[in-house]
Amino acid sequence: MYEAIRARVDAGDLDKIRFYDGLRMKPSFLLDPEALTKYAGHIDYMNCYGAPVPSKAVFRSKTADFFPCNSTDYPLKMAQIIDVFMIAICPPDSRGYCNIGLTNFFSLDLIRLGRKSGKMRVLIAEINDQMPVVYGDNWVHVSDIDFFVEKSSPLVVGQRATATGIETSIGKYALELIPDGATIQMGWGGITETVVAGLEGKHDLGVLSEMFPAGLNNLVESGIVTNRLKSEFTGVSIASITLGDQGLYDFVTENPGAQIYPSSVTNNLAMVSSHKNMICMNAALQIDFTGQIAAEGIGNTMISGSGGQMEFAMGAAYADGGKAVTMLASSRKGKDGELISTLVPELEPGTPVSVPRTYTDYIITEYGIAHLRYKTRIERAKELIAISHPDLRGELRAALKKNFYPGS
Repeated sequence: MYEAIRARVDAGDLDKIRFYDGLRMKPSFLLDPEALTKYAGHIDYMNCYGAPVPSKAVFRSKTADFFPCNSTDYPLKMAQIIDVFMIAICPPDSRGYCNIGLTNFFSLDLIRLGRKSGKMRVLIAEINDQMPVVYGDNWVHVSDIDFFVEKSSPLVVGQRATATGIETSIGKYALELIPDGATIQMGWGGITETVVAGLEGKHDLGVLSEMFPAGLNNLVESGIVTNRLKSEFTGVSIASITLGDQGLYDFVTENPGAQIYPSSVTNNLAMVSSHKNMICMNAALQIDFTGQIAAEGIGNTMISGSGGQMEFAMGAAYADGGKAVTMLASSRKGKDGELISTLVPELEPGTPVSVPRTYTDYIITEYGIAHLRYKTRIERAKELIAISHPDLRGELRAALKKNFYPGS
């Protein structure tokens, strides 16, 4: 559909097209900085999450704009902006209902709210017979759809990540914070793989997550995840996104024990906070001495959206026994190979704050755990320096004393 729109722009039939989207997983000219430069003003691209690697090129080149949002307010905002919405769905069943399939992050809410606002005038559905049916609040009726396009398209299937040494260390520390009976939220990647592999011996875990964690099928089959103690959706793992390997896709297909709901349900503050021992695990790029968490970009260069990180951090804060866990490597290498701390006295100008310091809780690097929630500014800085890279602690202590807290 994107190429068809580009062809019409080339032919002079359309102009001033603005694309908004979230996780773009398949190749497209919208991920090509040269193409976006060529079409600037005629076709403009605004991304709101941008996690996949190809998205980063258009952010670095500043040929794409970024739409700031949390997962739950995205459909509220988009319902007042977009005229045409395009969605990939399963073929209709005998009653005319089409399943939305693996991901319903904002789709159903946006359809409902866009129709209600009157702004959304056209809904186009791509019917993909390779899309699996996933239960939950995950259906749209053909009567709500204006145009259909049939296209049989293979799913984007990811490979299970292999954890680096640093990710393994971080994941092992995270495991210390997960008690039996906890409900967990986490995504994908090497740290998740370490956590999943280390959960053996845990009992009665539940899953309430923006994204089904990698290895969920193994955790359920081994009896580690039962969802038995969850306050809501007891006995059922729920999420709004499924992105993983074929084993995960097979597991969620027509499985009453694994259901998809819009993020307005899974990431809802009241929903998250209602779960006892809610453990929310998310990543960051940089954290300053006061506990401000930057997970979207550094400076004015965007890397990824925040998704539901803020909602889950707040939900965990209000949950009985809840923990909001932020994980990151203690350092990164600069362009010339120098070691740069990710725990910093202050964020670089322009850096967006994804989680304010008032909701910062546990911070984990490969060197340990810092618990900031009940700490003052000076205490937080000292906690973070203690889990920073050993080679950088001296300069961090000097910065603390010189620039911020001379008496520390």
